[in-house]
Amino acid sequence: MTKKEIVKDISDAIGLTQLKTKEIVQKTFDAIVKTLVEDGRIELRNFGVFEVKKRAARKARNPRTGDKVFVPEKFVVTFKPGKEMEEKVRQMEEAAARAAAQQGEQPAVVADVPPSAEVTSNPDTAETSNQ
Repeated sequence: MTKKEIVKDISDAIGLTQLKTKEIVQKTFDAIVKTLVEDGRIELRNFGVFEVKKRAARKARNPRTGDKVFVPEKFVVTFKPGKEMEEKVRQMEEAAARAAAQQGEQPAVVADVPPSAEVTSNPDTAETSNQ
């Protein structure tokens, strides 16, 4: 879905013009970005939390040449969905599994990793381990 489609859906639902709705949606996005830049975190109840985190400098490999390269530290935006969103996605996943079972297909298996289990990756060896 694109921003244009979001604007159209909202405009149809509340009866505003698409131009006015687009302005409101853009102002909302601008406010989220401004808050992240100024405060580093924005919590939207029943939706989720956006947070700016610093990703540490690291060594990586150029996949074409295999050469080691240095990747400097940088700031990244992370998103953690709220409980309501996670529940709706889980319901969607369960519905897809039921539909696949009805059609006789083998459902895709998704491993649940407890939040306390931290997965780390070593780019030099391309191994992944649980700690």
